[in-house]
Amino acid sequence: MKHYDYLIIGSGIAGLSFALKASRHGTVCIMTKAQRDETNTKYAQGGIAGVFNTGDSYEKHINDTIIAGDGLCNREIVNLVVKEGPVRIKELVRWGASFDRNRNGEFNLAKEGGHSDKRILHFQDSTGAEIERALLAQIFKKKNITLLENYFALELVTQHHFGKKITKASQGIECFGVYAFEVNTAKVEFFSAGNVILASGGVGQVYANTTNPLIATGDGIAMAYRAKAKVENMEFYQFHPTALFHPGISPSFLITEALRGAGAVLKNHQQKEFMYSYHAQGSLAPRDIVARAMDSEMKKSGKSFLYLDARKVSPVELKKHFPNVYNHCKHAGYDMRKDLVPVVPAAHYCCGGVKTDEWGKTSIRKLYACGECASTGLHGANRLASNSLLEALVFSNRILMHCLEFKKSNSQRNPNFSPKDIPRWDASRTTNPEELILILQVKKEIQEMMSSYVGIVRSDVRLERAKKRLAMFFEETEALYKKTTIGVDLCETRNLISAGYLIIKSAMLRKESRGLHYNTDYPFKKESAEGTVF
Repeated sequence: MKHYDYLIIGSGIAGLSFALKASRHGTVCIMTKAQRDETNTKYAQGGIAGVFNTGDSYEKHINDTIIAGDGLCNREIVNLVVKEGPVRIKELVRWGASFDRNRNGEFNLAKEGGHSDKRILHFQDSTGAEIERALLAQIFKKKNITLLENYFALELVTQHHFGKKITKASQGIECFGVYAFEVNTAKVEFFSAGNVILASGGVGQVYANTTNPLIATGDGIAMAYRAKAKVENMEFYQFHPTALFHPGISPSFLITEALRGAGAVLKNHQQKEFMYSYHAQGSLAPRDIVARAMDSEMKKSGKSFLYLDARKVSPVELKKHFPNVYNHCKHAGYDMRKDLVPVVPAAHYCCGGVKTDEWGKTSIRKLYACGECASTGLHGANRLASNSLLEALVFSNRILMHCLEFKKSNSQRNPNFSPKDIPRWDASRTTNPEELILILQVKKEIQEMMSSYVGIVRSDVRLERAKKRLAMFFEETEALYKKTTIGVDLCETRNLISAGYLIIKSAMLRKESRGLHYNTDYPFKKESAEGTVF
């Protein structure tokens, strides 16, 4: 058994920024199932939102966030994230993250969909990669931070593992650590921790077309759900409007929204702009509106894609501020200076997740969540562009504040349980999988089913069909899990099933259309609606 004061699952902006601060107060372990920099953060192109412009204000950013969230944001959470955000961004700069600046040395702020002012800090079109680089460089300087690559967190350890029956109604559920699978040795180990922080990212791989990397299989959300933590608002899945249409390539290449902020527009197959028919902000409308409009236009035309026209963006700006996008499109055969680029909406961001309070606390004692796997109340029914990196920074800081305060007031665990009594992982009755193709085929079928029935536009019939098919996948996969030795593909597929179930069940419970959830059987928004909590 290995023990750490702070055990972090995930090595993106949420996990790394927490680790840097926590390392001043105890031992820290960062656990990631792949390489240290293979995170959703790394692939974030656009930037991070913050009020730095003299003409901007906190109130404008707050209002933009709430409008985008279609009235389901928690205003108190929005207030604290927007107001605490600039200080956290300045910490990033002190840690070595670079953001583009103008000739006066001020941040060269960009504008994205749903924003009423320029407030997006960016590093060309590779902001996430730059932040990831800077944070990892700082991590390597800290002696009491252990960074474990290729460790797959399997289960959160609670009183359940001592033989006590745990349900959603159980009081005093406590997290003692995790069972983790070391990919290289195929061994399962128990890691004890004073505090466990889920920073495991999103669920994009539950869909066939996604901008998320292959690692985004909802592991943290699925683990928390199995441990009986509360999960909420999973029906609100954001589809980014502009992914490069390139069939057979996964993940889909994201074309940053900042390009539309610089003047690019969406066009149909008649080469006409269509977004002003749907919203006054045109191609810079909130993402839920743009994605639904694109879905409608594609269905009208019978086409599988639309176009992004960036020909009015100056060639200098294309190459200076969007080099990654420009070069990728050119390699795919599209010169953005003179060609229309085929684009299609792709699954991008999970607005729901493990329910937390204003300190990042979950419903399980000593278990916290931040980043995309968490549902803090910031995003409501739709995330405002570039608020995700901001949220991760603010809540990683707030989690540490609560950990330190809790340590002062009550550092004792439940006296009836000791981490030393945690049973070892028992794989004695399992065998190697005879046909790995069965697992891979189930994963593929889940992705196709979710895309067809639980995508941008839904209906009761589609959701019911998806629920029935997922139940079949669940039975098959659980049977394999009980008799088969642990493997990454099996565990990821199992987690995708849990994530898919939560999305479907949440969508079935919401009898309205709001934000990212559109059901043709309930096309109107209710005056008030409760969140979908499990």
